[in-house]
Amino acid sequence: MKVLKSAKQRTAEDRSRLQKTVREIMDHVIKNGDKALLEYNESFDACRRDTLRISREEIEEAYRQVPQQDLEDIRRAAANIEAFAKAQKETVGELNGFSPAPGIQLGHRVIPVDSCCCYVPGGGYPLYSTALMLGIPARVAGVKRITACSPVIKGTDQIHPKTLVAMDVAGIHEIYALGGAQAIAAFSYGTQQIGAVNLIVGPGNSFVTEAKRQCYGKVGIDFVAGPSEVLVIADSQANPELIAADLLAQSEHDREAKGLVVTTDENLGKAIQAAVCRQLETLDTKEIAECSWNDFGEILIAESLEEAVAYANEYAPEHLEVNVEESRTKQVTDGLRNYGSLFVGGNTAEVFGDYASGTNHTLPTLGAARYTGGVWVGTFLKICTWQSMSKEAMLGIAPLVSNLARGEGLIGHARAAEIRIEQSK
Repeated sequence: MKVLKSAKQRTAEDRSRLQKTVREIMDHVIKNGDKALLEYNESFDACRRDTLRISREEIEEAYRQVPQQDLEDIRRAAANIEAFAKAQKETVGELNGFSPAPGIQLGHRVIPVDSCCCYVPGGGYPLYSTALMLGIPARVAGVKRITACSPVIKGTDQIHPKTLVAMDVAGIHEIYALGGAQAIAAFSYGTQQIGAVNLIVGPGNSFVTEAKRQCYGKVGIDFVAGPSEVLVIADSQANPELIAADLLAQSEHDREAKGLVVTTDENLGKAIQAAVCRQLETLDTKEIAECSWNDFGEILIAESLEEAVAYANEYAPEHLEVNVEESRTKQVTDGLRNYGSLFVGGNTAEVFGDYASGTNHTLPTLGAARYTGGVWVGTFLKICTWQSMSKEAMLGIAPLVSNLARGEGLIGHARAAEIRIEQSK
C-alpha cells in the first residue's frame, strides 16, 4: 500500500486526567444532585435556569422560532427515519413453541427497555438531526419513557429551537437543558429533577464519552465512540470532486475527524488531494475542516480492489463509501464486513445518511465496527428467553442436568434437579 498523503498518528492519549476529571464531576452529581447540575450549567454554559426540564410552553415557542421550511424538512427526514425503523423492527420477532425435545417449550420475547436518555450534542452546531436519529427508533421500539438532554446555547437558558422541535417531532417525552459528563451522571444515578434511565444513547465530546464508559453497568449504553470518520474505496472512474466534498463533510465535524481514501488509481488520489485544497478555500467551516484534513486526512494507493477491501475490513470505519466501476461494485461490497454504515455508488453521499435517507447516523468509530453496528430500533429492545416443560420432559432432562452439575462440583444445582425426580415418584 503506497501512501500519497499520510495522517498524523494518534498517540496513546494520556487518559488519566480526563478520567479523574470525569470521576470528580460524577461524584459531585451523585452526592449533590441538582445542586451540582445547576452549578455546572452556570459554570460551563452561563445558564442560570433553576428548572432543568423544558416546559411545553418552551417547546411551543421553539416551533414559532423555526422557519416553516425548516420544520417541513425536519418532518420529511423524520418520516424516512421512522419508516426504516419500523421496517427494521419487523425483522425482530418473538419466538414461540420451539421444542428441542418432547415436552420442552422454549422461546423468547422482544421487550423494549422501560426508559432511555437520548444525548443530543450542542457544541458548535445545533445537531438536531441527532434528536431524530435517537428518539424515533426509541419510540418505534416502544420505550415507555423517552428522555433527552442537550446543552443550552451558551449564555442563554434555552436549547436551540431547532433541536427542541426535532426532539418533539421525534416523540421524546421529557427534555432537559443539560449536557456534558454531568448529564450522563444524572441520567445514570438520578437526581431530584431527573429520574434515572435504563439506557443512554448518543454521541458527545470526550467528557461525555468517558462518562458513558464509567457509568456502563449502572446504565446501558450504545457504545463508546470517538471522532467521526469516513473511508472511501475508489477506482479510476470515481469523480474526485465528489469524493473531496465527502471528505470535507467529515472533516468539518471537529479537528480530530478523519477522512480517508483508498484508491487503485494514483492519478485519482492526486486529483482528490487537489480538489480538497480548492474546495477548502470556499468552505465556511474551513478553519476546522482544514485542520482536520491536514492532520488526519489520508490518501492510500492500493494495488488492487481486493487490497482495498482487506484494508477497510481491518480499519472498520464508521462510514464506508464504495465508489467503483459498477461491474465491480457487488464484488467489493460482498467482501466488506466491518463498517458502521455502507454507502454504495457515487450518487450515495455519506451526508444523505447523516440527515434524511432513513438509516441511522449514530455509528461506531475507532474500530468498534469490528464487533457492533450502529444505533437502530434493536438498540432499545431486549431479547428475553423463556422455557416451560411437562413432567415427562422434566424427568427426561433432570438426570442429565444432575450429571453435568456434579461434574462441575455444584451439588446444590444437582440436588435442585434430583429432588424433582424423588418427589415425582
